[in-house]
Amino acid sequence: MTYTARRYAFEDGKEPFSLWFKALRDFRAKAAILKRIERLEAGNFGAAKPCRNGVHELVVDFGPGYRVYYGLVGKEIVLLLCAGDKRTQQADIDRAISYLDDYRERTR
Repeated sequence: MTYTARRYAFEDGKEPFSLWFKALRDFRAKAAILKRIERLEAGNFGAAKPCRNGVHELVVDFGPGYRVYYGLVGKEIVLLLCAGDKRTQQADIDRAISYLDDYRERTR
């Protein structure tokens, strides 16, 4: 089964994942993260772990332990919520839950 990766956006159109990714300076890390997202789209969830409230953590085995937080929307969409690294893990999970709740509320 294949999925389509989409990015969560605030009402003003800004995307937390995109803002984080753009600020990331390590090009090899960016490549590793994009490759991991491509594998998600192909249905290979690998080392993804459920967090809570429908948010999952995708561990990217590179650098300081990058994580991408996502939720599944229906049966075909992986919604990229936000990202960070091991140091910001708990705050990132809390933000991802808030973003997914907001998305669900706005798309009812």
